[in-house]
Amino acid sequence: MKALLVQLKEALEGTEQVDSETLELVRQLNTKIDAVIESSEPNSELMDDAIALEARFASTHPTAVRVIREFIYNLGRMGI
Repeated sequence: MKALLVQLKEALEGTEQVDSETLELVRQLNTKIDAVIESSEPNSELMDDAIALEARFASTHPTAVRVIREFIYNLGRMGI
C-alpha cells in the first residue's frame, strides 16, 4: 500500500496540472493509511477518501487514476 502511495505521489509530481488541494488530499490519505497499518483496524473513511481522489483524477491524471484504483482494490481485499 505504501508503495502505491509513493507511485501516486510521483505520478502527480510529474505533472503541472496538480493543485495544492489535491496534493494535500494525497498527504492526508498517506497519514490515514499509516494509522490503519498501525492499528490494524478497518477504516471506511480511508476508502471514502481514496474514492474521492479517484473521481478527482479520472479526467486529468490517467496514471494517477490507475494507481488509486489499484489502491482501492487492495483496500477492499484487506477488508477496509
